Amino acid sequence: MATIPELKNQYQSLDRQLPVRTEEDIDTACLLAFQYEYPEQDTQVAIDTDEFTAVCPWTGLPDYGVLHIDYVPDQSCIELKSLKYYLLSYRDVGIVQEHAVNRILKDLVALCQPRRMKVTLDYKVRGGIHTAVSVEYQAS
Repeated sequence: MATIPELKNQYQSLDRQLPVRTEEDIDTACLLAFQYEYPEQDTQVAIDTDEFTAVCPWTGLPDYGVLHIDYVPDQSCIELKSLKYYLLSYRDVGIVQEHAVNRILKDLVALCQPRRMKVTLDYKVRGGIHTAVSVEYQAS
């Protein structure tokens, strides 16, 4: 069994950089949309998952969060299986939380051009700090 001073040396040797992918590795090509047959309706679509994960761009340590997507479709809707694959592509991407939520909004608005959309990422506590980030889009 290690003493506290011995363990401190071993602990400090744990500092290492884990492999981190870049934002270019986010797979937008897998996203699909389908024609919405009720564009005259102001229908609210709510999607959420507690399985969102990306990594800290500096340490490579994972960030986990609950993702909420709320939108009113215009001519098309987001296909959910393709959304799942898209979100999985973030798994090893080094991206700060504020950028992740904005990137997701940008990609989904480009996909389905909704009337409006709100994306919220509610991250698990890390280092004693809780973060939730939201961003909204409104068609003009």
